[in-house]
Amino acid sequence: MTAERLIDAARTLSADLAGLRFSAPVSHVYNPLDYAWPVHEAYLRRFGSGRKQVVLVGMNPGPFGMVQTGVPFGEIAVVRDWMGLTGAVGRPAQENPKRPVEGFDCARSEVSGRRLWGLFQERFGTAEAFFADHFVANYCPLAFFDGGRNLTPDKLPVAEAAPLLAACDAHLRRLIEALAPEWVIGVGAWAEQRAATVAAGLPVKIGRVLHPSPASPAANRGWSEAATRQLVALGVWQG
Repeated sequence: MTAERLIDAARTLSADLAGLRFSAPVSHVYNPLDYAWPVHEAYLRRFGSGRKQVVLVGMNPGPFGMVQTGVPFGEIAVVRDWMGLTGAVGRPAQENPKRPVEGFDCARSEVSGRRLWGLFQERFGTAEAFFADHFVANYCPLAFFDGGRNLTPDKLPVAEAAPLLAACDAHLRRLIEALAPEWVIGVGAWAEQRAATVAAGLPVKIGRVLHPSPASPAANRGWSEAATRQLVALGVWQG
């Protein structure tokens, strides 16, 4: 069963990353596959069954998305109300006081997640219709903080990033092999590059959409329309 393969792969990834240590400027590392595992497992179990045509791959968790819910780009209202997922969310062993984990009680909104899932809601209507042929994953499940600032994996020193990338590469390849998609779409250039590296030799096509981050001026000018144009131009979606 595909979902079981994804669950096993996620457990393995979490265990592989447990022993990694990161130096300054990283002040805190969160692993939602650990403290938010019940919700993440429910996401994989409910929406990870069967072959997918399109797998979208993000970079790593946002502080008000997957950090809070355990779901990639996990805008709370979307996860709870559109996907119908809830569950116990614990706390990291070393919690950043500037980025507390409040689970589904978090009042902050994950803009990237709101944009990403908002497009899928508008185009497909129900979560079941979207996930029939699509799946969304994060390349790296860890969130990194420099005090109150979010750090992305591409900003880590090469020596510390190497074992992280090796584990995440192995996991993404397992995920692609399990879901057997026609397309793997990186959400942003860095995720596209990792996907292209991982999928070398596999019978998949690689593409990219603009990252929906509010730090991107282009995304702020109409991310949904831009991403739709990109996916139609690639031939992933019909116009």
